[in-house]
Amino acid sequence: MKLINRRRRFLRDALALTGAVALGGCDRLSGTDWVPQVLGSATALSHAAQGALSRNAMAREYTDADISPVFRPNGSTDPQAPAYRALVADGFRGYRLGIGGLVAHPLSLSLEQLRALPSRTQITRHDCVEGWSVIGKWTGVQLARVLDMAQPTSAARYVLFRCYDRMDDDREYYESLGFDDAYHPQTLLAWELNGKALPIANGAPLRLQVPRQLGYKMAKYLRRIDLVASFKDIEGGAGGYWEDQGYQWYAGI
Repeated sequence: MKLINRRRRFLRDALALTGAVALGGCDRLSGTDWVPQVLGSATALSHAAQGALSRNAMAREYTDADISPVFRPNGSTDPQAPAYRALVADGFRGYRLGIGGLVAHPLSLSLEQLRALPSRTQITRHDCVEGWSVIGKWTGVQLARVLDMAQPTSAARYVLFRCYDRMDDDREYYESLGFDDAYHPQTLLAWELNGKALPIANGAPLRLQVPRQLGYKMAKYLRRIDLVASFKDIEGGAGGYWEDQGYQWYAGI
């Protein structure tokens, strides 16, 4: 129990420290060399504590009275990629989420098909690496349900998320999860925030919601999902855009 408390205190202090600097947003961190070192130390404690934590431990859920008046967006807020702008112009009617890679049954799901699946609504806190937090009500389908439909093969080890937003270096944003978090009941493919369709600034039409990890893991503007055995041949090989810049792959809170 002391180790768990130590982990939480360290993460809280690390977040406060990074938030004290005017970084300008979760998508503006690459020029700050010491932040990855702080996150690296926090992650080492997280990994040490994981053995003492249940892999099914739930993130705290809140009440309607706790919802933040404004849900501050993180990262990209208005992608300009032509394929995404075409979807926006069409009201996302032509949107399809592809699921492929190491799966027995590749899928291509429209928003209607996703919304027809059993959904989950939860009120959870979003913690940004900068140190700020907001609470929002999310509705979406559990990622586990979609993965079960696709049936990952025995070779699959990670779930890779490819996105429509491109960063300042013109690289596509991408992220990934291990199976523990991918199959966690609170991990959602969310299409609704605070009772309304997801705004563009917050990741419309579909984003990842992982309340047990920091905000940069919660990929927005989802384009497709691939099941993979490793990251070594994907972009920088670290499992995510910010991880390729030096941030830690596991960003648990």
